[in-house]
Amino acid sequence: MTQKHLSVLDISNAGISDAIPHSFWNSSLWSILYYLDMSHNMINGTIPNVSILFDNLSLIDLSHNFLEGVIPSFLRNTVPALYLNNNKFSKGLFPFLCPHIHTPLSALDLSNNFFSEKLPDCWSYFGQLTSLHLENNSLWGSLPMSMGALDKLFGLHLSNNNLSGSLPISLLNCKTLTYLDLANNSLIGHIPPDIGHSFRNLTILNLQSNRFVGVLPASFCDLSFLHILDLSNNYISGTIPSCLYKLVTMAILTTKEIEEVTLDSDEEHMMWKRNEQTFDGITSVTVLKGIDISNNKLEGQIPEGISSLIGLKFLNLSRNNLTGPIMSAIGQLTSLESLDLSHNHLSGKIPQSLTQISSLSTFDISDNNLIGEIPISTQLQSFDASSYMGNPGLCGTPLPKCANDEAPAIAPNGDVKQDKIDDFKLGLYISVVLGFIVGFWGVCGTLVVKRSWRHAYFRFYEDTRDKIYVIWVVNIARAWRRS
Repeated sequence: MTQKHLSVLDISNAGISDAIPHSFWNSSLWSILYYLDMSHNMINGTIPNVSILFDNLSLIDLSHNFLEGVIPSFLRNTVPALYLNNNKFSKGLFPFLCPHIHTPLSALDLSNNFFSEKLPDCWSYFGQLTSLHLENNSLWGSLPMSMGALDKLFGLHLSNNNLSGSLPISLLNCKTLTYLDLANNSLIGHIPPDIGHSFRNLTILNLQSNRFVGVLPASFCDLSFLHILDLSNNYISGTIPSCLYKLVTMAILTTKEIEEVTLDSDEEHMMWKRNEQTFDGITSVTVLKGIDISNNKLEGQIPEGISSLIGLKFLNLSRNNLTGPIMSAIGQLTSLESLDLSHNHLSGKIPQSLTQISSLSTFDISDNNLIGEIPISTQLQSFDASSYMGNPGLCGTPLPKCANDEAPAIAPNGDVKQDKIDDFKLGLYISVVLGFIVGFWGVCGTLVVKRSWRHAYFRFYEDTRDKIYVIWVVNIARAWRRS
């Protein structure tokens, strides 16, 4: 309280477990302070609604504490960045967000609190906002039309609330959006057909677990900077656009040298390998690329062009009505760590190219109409049978062996079956032929090669012939005498 030249006050992560003294808000600090960070403590109690003008303050961070009650309006009067997330605030959202004067706020984070009010329709007073976090509350009502006035907004985070209604057309005025997260609400209606034309800078689009209907707009293919597309758990029908190969960022293998995308928050929550996980908003999510359109009503074939998106880390098209074969060039997706095509009507054989993906840690093609032998690879045989179940025509490890790989069966009486008898006959015939050839050439070949043996053989032959001839003549003569 006695400091005269203090410009930065950072007492974050200090283990403080106390209420903020009332005198703190009436001190002379506010005329000289530039930066205030008291986050990640155990500070409790309420903040009084006093009248303070911050002459130089650029940031107030009171996040990750146990503050409760009403958000006082003075906190948003002249501060560009205000972080009150991860507290226990539950009241005063309407007066705070409807100041009836234009505010300088560029970053506002009220996420992870206990607000259960209707989302106010006063956003025209927040024209400088670039980042808005209201996720993980219990806000209800529809998205207000005045949100279209946030034409400088980069990140809009409204997930895990009770919002309803359709997306307002005015939202398409927010052309600078790079992160749009409306997941886990009760939003209805069609996805705007011009979404890809209006949000050309989108990096992450998360609309999962809502009630959207209709077809996927072809304009999705114009989202050339898209890293993550999550439309899972909706009622979207029609086919997957064949032009998804135009998502050029997903077609680039990510390296630190070529990929640098900065999001507008420290943490992001994404469905990854069937679990919701937390990622660092500046590093991890920027290298995570994937498509999740699972649990909808999509039909038709999987476009072959998806196999050109070689930067994909995850691909989930499960629980739809997709038909036809798995794209033959799927092996090009060598960065895939998670692949789920289960619960569809896919047919044909598993492409041999799938053996080229060595990074898979999550894999599921169960409950389809696939046939044939599972291709042999260290990766594919490492998954248990549940990854392949529900395909009556599939065989091979880890499923039962294919019919042509089984050992000859033995009849109940101990006799070998017909196929074994045939093998025995074939062996016998071969042995006889080889024996004849060896015996014949063993004798005749020797006579041809050795002259002395050949002469001896023919002398023996002539002597034997002469003896037989003499015996025959003598026997004839004896017969004549007797007669």
